[in-house]
Amino acid sequence: MERRVPTYDKLLWPTLEALRAMGGSGSNQEILDKVIEILKMPEDLQNIPHGDGPNSEIAYRLAWARTYLRLFGALENSSKGVWTVTPKGQALKEQEVARVRALVKKEFPQKRQARLKESEALHETDDESWREKLLSILQGVSPDAFERLAQRLLRESGFVNVEVKGRAGDGGIDGIGVLRIRLLSFQVLFQCKRYKGSVPAKDIRDFRGAMIGRTDKGLFITTGRFTPDARREATRDGAPPIDLVDGEQLCDLLKELKIGVKSEVVEKIEILPDVFKAI
Repeated sequence: MERRVPTYDKLLWPTLEALRAMGGSGSNQEILDKVIEILKMPEDLQNIPHGDGPNSEIAYRLAWARTYLRLFGALENSSKGVWTVTPKGQALKEQEVARVRALVKKEFPQKRQARLKESEALHETDDESWREKLLSILQGVSPDAFERLAQRLLRESGFVNVEVKGRAGDGGIDGIGVLRIRLLSFQVLFQCKRYKGSVPAKDIRDFRGAMIGRTDKGLFITTGRFTPDARREATRDGAPPIDLVDGEQLCDLLKELKIGVKSEVVEKIEILPDVFKAI
């Protein structure tokens, strides 16, 4: 029997379950990881891409599920991308969640469905369209160029003596740098890979194996995503921890450091007549 990614309406209850299990709030990535854990979803389904974009099909459908729950009043989200279960959402039972899709569609009549699909249905991704465009560009650059970008990113973030070593026979190590924090310094090995799908736990284990005897600190940068197993492997007890930077975090770092990303703040002017009356 062919296994398929659940449709968004089948993800409504797992989304609520995931948020409740995390204490009532969570980021997009945390929700994704928890839902995958709850559904025991195998890596092959996790890695199915949505069209030609950087997002996976499960991430795309979870975005729809969160949107419907928000429109229903069961969830709310902040400008920081954190989703929170409302009192209404806390009181929902599984059988009631099955009616959410129908009730939302009833509230938004057919003639408004097109507008819902264009704007409301992916409310949270309005701010993410620039990330998709940026990731598409990054996935198209050469491996050498991506390594040089990682080198600059680390330098801008406070690393010194950053060297790119990405060459055959170097055990998967793409570079090395030293992070200075006041009186302390740490040697960090890094690996940077252009992925469209998810980085599996095996890649984290292989990277850690290449680190042995050279340093205890590693950094893995990718344009893709990390599977829940990969994230757990990166922080496994008894093993040197590896810090992970996925595609979304990479985009945010480039924006923050103004590397290839320009943002503008629109000035809003308001006249206060009472000030002049009081003169």
